[in-house]
Amino acid sequence: MRAALWLRQVAALAIKEFLTILKDPKSRFVVIGPPLIQFFVFGYAATFDVTDVAYAVFDEDRSPESRDLLARFAGSQDFALVAELDDAGAIRDCIDSMQARLVLHVAPDFAASLHAGHPGRLQVILDGRNSNVSGIAGGYVQSIVAAWSRDHGQEGPVVDLVQRAWFNPTLDSRWFIVSGLPAQIALVVVMLLTSLSVAREREQGTFDQTLVAPLDSLQILVGKATPPFVLGLFDGLLLSAGAVLWFGVPMVGSIAALLAILAIYSLAVIGVGLLVSSLATTMQQGLLGAFMVMMPAVLLSGFTTPIENMPDWLQALTLANPARYAVAGCRAVFLEGAGLSDVAPYVLPLGAIAALTLGAAGWLFRHRTR
Repeated sequence: MRAALWLRQVAALAIKEFLTILKDPKSRFVVIGPPLIQFFVFGYAATFDVTDVAYAVFDEDRSPESRDLLARFAGSQDFALVAELDDAGAIRDCIDSMQARLVLHVAPDFAASLHAGHPGRLQVILDGRNSNVSGIAGGYVQSIVAAWSRDHGQEGPVVDLVQRAWFNPTLDSRWFIVSGLPAQIALVVVMLLTSLSVAREREQGTFDQTLVAPLDSLQILVGKATPPFVLGLFDGLLLSAGAVLWFGVPMVGSIAALLAILAIYSLAVIGVGLLVSSLATTMQQGLLGAFMVMMPAVLLSGFTTPIENMPDWLQALTLANPARYAVAGCRAVFLEGAGLSDVAPYVLPLGAIAALTLGAAGWLFRHRTR
């Protein structure tokens, strides 16, 4: 009897909780909306397949043999030709600007070496900033070269293939992952702190007291933003130091550039977090809203999977993702030796996102004070 009574009480409580969730429109959306959105985003974005690798060609030989070999790459679905270079100096610009993931450099004596019975020289210059893509693309190159060599079989190797990875000579995946971690972990810290800020006060009933205090909306915004900004920036710099001192990731760029990226990135994330917190009426909704933003932001940042392998519509969505610019900017500072002027392509979009989101959060504060 006691067991039956206990079960009935539990069932009654569970039914009450179900009704509470289902009666609230926001709770119904949280149960159905975010899972569906994340399902489709993850389904399209979470892929480790490497296709249509952008590559450039610097053919110093321009012989029938070199053109025949390069035609194998042009006809492969794994590669997409983006440029034909005329001088060696263009190789650096092509890799630095990420126009191409790799460059095929055919030596000027390629055909002559083959006719003399020696291996022809082909150098592959890889962008080591994304070690996963570079490693897989290097394997594709080896397969194509091996197939071409079998078709032009002779005693000994037909092509002397030399691979060289820039920015990450050993293609160490730890360099690739750890160099982007400061941005990702700062995202988690700042989002959680800001998304719960207003929702916590509203749930506790103290937010109305803040609104009637002799403070304008800008003061409230700055007061709410300062603690997560300081803590997020501290965590980002602390983890950057850990990447260098513990994991041995090289820090070849400017500390000032890293500081600029993390600072403006923190402001952009604070704006997003305050928007989530202002729209939430409970801490639970604020927390769920934070996770709804964080998971797609991490996935669409290029942290693990290359953005160029995502569908075009998802690539367009990543342009509004502050984590995309922060991850790329941190890697540019760590691995490329970027200075303050070099990180402008990352800092400017972050500044625009910060201005937009903080402005919207400020408007919500002003709107609620009326």
